[in-house]
Amino acid sequence: MRVNDPTVLERIRRHLPPGWKPSSSPVVHALYSVVVGGDGQNSHIRRYNLLYRYAARLERTMELEEVFQTLESDLHFVVAAWARCHRLFVHADVVGWRGKAIVIPGRSRSGKTTLVEALVKAGATYYSDEYAVFDKRGRVHPYPKPLSIREEGSERPKLYPVESLGGCAGTQPLPVGLIAVTKYQPGVRWRPRPLSAGQALLALLDNTVLARVKPELALAMLQPAVADAVALKGKRDQAEEVVASLLKCLEV
Repeated sequence: MRVNDPTVLERIRRHLPPGWKPSSSPVVHALYSVVVGGDGQNSHIRRYNLLYRYAARLERTMELEEVFQTLESDLHFVVAAWARCHRLFVHADVVGWRGKAIVIPGRSRSGKTTLVEALVKAGATYYSDEYAVFDKRGRVHPYPKPLSIREEGSERPKLYPVESLGGCAGTQPLPVGLIAVTKYQPGVRWRPRPLSAGQALLALLDNTVLARVKPELALAMLQPAVADAVALKGKRDQAEEVVASLLKCLEV
């Protein structure tokens, strides 16, 4: 990680992936450069803030915070894409309940975060707001980055540690108990339909980072995840209205 202004290093730390550690290795797998702009010597000229991965420019903006958000997003993707064969990353939010994982697959802006926030406030254990990380046994491991919550009237999400919401993060892998394929739609009534194991697997596969590159590996790791899980699909309105229904699926 290279910067032209050392004062931003502490801010960058907040956007690094969960579980990151300093390394003294001389081998560089990915080189990022953050160029802080702002006012130049000429007071009438403002320089852009820039972000590069190697020579590829990822961001060019007057808002420095946008550089950090793009950096965080790209770092998560690189971690997911370069994960070793014993881990599989699926775009999904995850909480734990009664010793089982509730996995909510989906892309950004599908309402996953608001649902996880509501589940955490109802007592569920927080596991992820970015990726469901599966192992070869189909268990889900914690990836507890701060939740990216968009406040009303703002397009830019803010990061909230789960502790600030009164919750706590999980530490141990969990078997999958429920796969909830759902998307926010104002005014609809929550009437989910059950999915077969095959349909649930396809829903996870559709959100798997390496699905096209390593489809055999993805299928092999997702099959045990869906084998004993309940799977539902349906659109929803307010997150609080479906929380009790989802948690009830794991009451038995």
